[in-house]
Amino acid sequence: MASKVVANVAATFSKFEAALVNIILQKLQPGFCITVLNSDRQSTNFSIKNIWDNGFLWAVPKHRRSLEKRLNRKFGWPKYNWKPLVPKTNLLMCRACGHYHESFTICGHCYEKVKAETLEIQKAMDQQLKLDPVKDDIVVLYEGEVHESTQFWKNQRIVEVPKKRPSWFQQNLLESTTQKLSDSKEIKPNDLA
Repeated sequence: MASKVVANVAATFSKFEAALVNIILQKLQPGFCITVLNSDRQSTNFSIKNIWDNGFLWAVPKHRRSLEKRLNRKFGWPKYNWKPLVPKTNLLMCRACGHYHESFTICGHCYEKVKAETLEIQKAMDQQLKLDPVKDDIVVLYEGEVHESTQFWKNQRIVEVPKKRPSWFQQNLLESTTQKLSDSKEIKPNDLA
């Protein structure tokens, strides 16, 4: 069955090569190339049986790779081709918490704190806003913060969280910026990893 597939592929490649030679040497039109490719083709009806007999559906593994073989592919074989683990050299210490993380990634410990705080804010939003559609901006107020009716709070929904604001979660992060972007190119970023 596999020999039929190989023979068909070889015949197709030989016809394609012959058509390319004709195009290059004789400068034939591209439309003629298609008729040259299809001229020797036998009219066969396509059915599931033909596909099954040619073996196109058999290209799947028959056995699961064992753990030993998977580890050998991953780490190599000690006598022949050993691929040891390489220590990472791009580790940095987080300035906020002191945990290590890879450069150009966020610290995992700090991310977990932010994720937990976000879940608490979402729960407070669910309790206070319920299923009402949110059309206005939402302002999160923690315990001890005032929400007087000033111009800032106009057209905004207020969600109160019953705990103190964490020290790393600043209030001005939630406000939209009013500063214009600077056009100066004299300031360079510092402390890049």
